[in-house]
Amino acid sequence: MSHRAHLFSLRIGHALRESCLQEPYGRRRLLRDLLAGITVGIIAIPLAMALAIASGVAPQYGLYTAIIAGFVIALTGGSRLSISGPTAAFVVILYPIAQQYGLGGLLLATALSGLLLIGMALLRLGRLIEYIPEPVTLGFTGGIAVVIATLQLKDFFGLTLTDLPEHYLGKVSALTGGLPDLHWPSLAVALLTLAIMLLWPRLKTGVPAHLPAVILASLATLLLNQQGLEIDTISSRFSYLLPDGSSGQGIPPVLPDFVWPWLQPGPDGAPLEFGWALLRDLLPAAFAIAMLGAIESLLCAVVLDGMTGKRHSANSELLGQGIGNLVTPFFGGITATAAIARSAANFKAGAESPVAAMVHALVVLAGLVLLAPWLAWLPMPAMAALLMVVAWNMSEAHKAVHLVKTAPLGDILVFLTCFSLTILFDMVLAITAGILVAAVLFVREIAEMTRVSDISGHRRLLETPLPAGWSVFKVNGPLFFAAADRVFGELSTQLGGRDGVVLYMDGVSILDAGGLAALNKFVDQCRKQGIRVLIADLQFQPLKTLARAGVQPIPGVLAFYPTLREALESLGEGEAAKPRPDEDGAAGLAPDALS
Repeated sequence: MSHRAHLFSLRIGHALRESCLQEPYGRRRLLRDLLAGITVGIIAIPLAMALAIASGVAPQYGLYTAIIAGFVIALTGGSRLSISGPTAAFVVILYPIAQQYGLGGLLLATALSGLLLIGMALLRLGRLIEYIPEPVTLGFTGGIAVVIATLQLKDFFGLTLTDLPEHYLGKVSALTGGLPDLHWPSLAVALLTLAIMLLWPRLKTGVPAHLPAVILASLATLLLNQQGLEIDTISSRFSYLLPDGSSGQGIPPVLPDFVWPWLQPGPDGAPLEFGWALLRDLLPAAFAIAMLGAIESLLCAVVLDGMTGKRHSANSELLGQGIGNLVTPFFGGITATAAIARSAANFKAGAESPVAAMVHALVVLAGLVLLAPWLAWLPMPAMAALLMVVAWNMSEAHKAVHLVKTAPLGDILVFLTCFSLTILFDMVLAITAGILVAAVLFVREIAEMTRVSDISGHRRLLETPLPAGWSVFKVNGPLFFAAADRVFGELSTQLGGRDGVVLYMDGVSILDAGGLAALNKFVDQCRKQGIRVLIADLQFQPLKTLARAGVQPIPGVLAFYPTLREALESLGEGEAAKPRPDEDGAAGLAPDALS
């Protein structure tokens, strides 16, 4: 199947069908998937917990997301090796929702985003990622990374702040004001975690750095807590209440139950009032989640295509992401999308098919049931340090620096616009503004490419001398709304004393409504001055536009020729006659041709 066909295909479980049913799938490939799934599942456990905490909810909801969404999206999606679960990119969207609407509102927004993603898949919007310029992507991912890192400073320094202000500058001000009260033992644990994560890769052991980092940080925290230094852990920060009435600290070692999202706790701990008003309030957030989920999942799939040489089905991947995000909230899972880092680790571990992602989900499930008492000892400063490294990795700072050093000024402006708006306001505004600025700059650059030049003395193109009073102008580039007025304005300044002009338009690939209006105005101006206009060598699209607009040759005013040679030959056959205005002075113009 061609790449284009993959983009537009839409089948549930496209990747699983293609990799396991249409290709031989034996014991060797199954073993590779099992090993890869176990590896990535171990990696995902602390990450899922840390990302849930960063999103404003208890850590078990991150594990539920990795379990349910990780399995469902792999089963129904269109990318072979993508690993889905909670990701850092969503933190800046999910945290405000959790603060304002509680867990129930966050889950309901996630379910709505799932419906939107399914709708995008049905509308075949899988090529969405192709229309987002790289400066926009780098800008909003860099901005998200800065916000995530900022949110981790509270636990990194062990600050005793309760609630941070809503706006970014307010957060920075509050964190700066709280620095004199930093908790040195918490900072020491965070720095230990950070040092291990930075130095461990040099050992080239193949073990992901964050695993020894959180293990050693947990041991250090245990020792420091025994000395009475009171470093926050998941156990001390979070508690749970089971349906049978029993409670505990840390993470509940039980499977997630089916619960309607709006019956989960709201901001005040009570269930939400489900209704149209609530859905209307959550719809903008759901749209933001769906847009970012689509971008992240498709970007991850493109990255994996480059690694594997395979092709994903973009629309099937959107469908799988939609189904996953629709189902997961009913089991307590928050928003999920494909995670580039975990997907890359899946590929490096030897994965062959979506079975590896399903195994990863089962490993996280086993970790929830079997390791919950030990996971409760993970220190909050270590989780903050882990997320700061995740934020740095997702920022792709090296690409951003390279773009600022080498890209045109317009691309740098787009990058800085998205970067600053993501930090100061929100991602949706940043992406919208970035795409608009990129589009305007692109239109300007394309418009500047359209040129008009006088080739009357060009002996190679004009084999015979022109009659006195005639000139030939060559138009190069698209004649659209941003360029046409300027081009025909330049032509109008060169009409003085001429009997006629030939417009050689073989270089005009596009003529839009704006270009047609400018051409009409130019021809009308020539008619009033008694100047004849011959148009030669039109390409298909401009010719189609003229035909659809009902533009016809007008005796004595306007004529069309298939080639420049034929237009020039007509000048020797008496075609250079002056216009003959009719009674109303319109020179016989078709009423809808030159308005």
